[in-house]
Amino acid sequence: MTPATLIGFSAILMWSLLALFSSLSGAVPPFLLCAFSFAIATLVGLVATGRRKPDATPARIPLMAWIVGIGGLFGYHFFYFSAVRSAPVIEANLINYLWPLLIVLGSALMPGEGLRWHHIVGALLGLLGTVLIVSDGGRFAFDAQYFAGYGLGVLAALTWASYSLISRRFAAVPTRMVTWYCAAAAVLSLVCHLALEQTVMPADAIQWLAVLGMGLMPVGGAFFVWDYGVKHGNIQVLGAASYAAPLLSTLLLIAFGIDTLTVPIAIACLLITAGAALASKDMIVPKPKPAPAALS
Repeated sequence: MTPATLIGFSAILMWSLLALFSSLSGAVPPFLLCAFSFAIATLVGLVATGRRKPDATPARIPLMAWIVGIGGLFGYHFFYFSAVRSAPVIEANLINYLWPLLIVLGSALMPGEGLRWHHIVGALLGLLGTVLIVSDGGRFAFDAQYFAGYGLGVLAALTWASYSLISRRFAAVPTRMVTWYCAAAAVLSLVCHLALEQTVMPADAIQWLAVLGMGLMPVGGAFFVWDYGVKHGNIQVLGAASYAAPLLSTLLLIAFGIDTLTVPIAIACLLITAGAALASKDMIVPKPKPAPAALS
């Protein structure tokens, strides 16, 4: 499981670039940005798998796998962007970041999975660290007037957690199918853009490069490696380790001078690192093999 888990973890590294690329993409609205990114991811998937002998044709893929794949990629982004439009970004983000914890807890319902105390505690430490980062040290206040936005945030968290968990039941579906999920998500994102947003195109080469970067990594390539990781790796470890994404994202913004280092961020760094290490205990310190029974 360790190689597949590490491949899945590379998605978390890619997601940490999302805030940086978003800040460099100018005023391009979210759904148009998703449409561009999913389209780029589709092209990358086609190029990467175009010369390989197909191990399964799209027509042979179960209908439920299509629903889960397209619903997960597009549904998550639809609910997330709708949430941050309908509620304060800090609170909406906090609710959205319940998805790693939901993955860890939900894994207990998966056949062949064992949920232990260190998985739960590790995920909770990650959640606490994320609260410190997203809320700038605990500055948030839930307001009843934004109840609908909070509900959309819950739907976003449930959608991504469900997509990650249910994908494991379709381990036989090849990861290259993510190409077609991205293609469908690109079309649906474009429809949402035309219906809900005003078109603003990237204004210069830097913004276009940021859009390209999003399609190659956080809103594109990351989905391929995440699919492989959750299907074949340690899903509890991946869930808890996902809290590293907002931390690494913040550290990148600090490195590029867009944000500043604060005490809450430093504490969050310790909490998330400790949580990820604790959740990964079984991988870091493997259980000793039982001694062979003595012959009488």
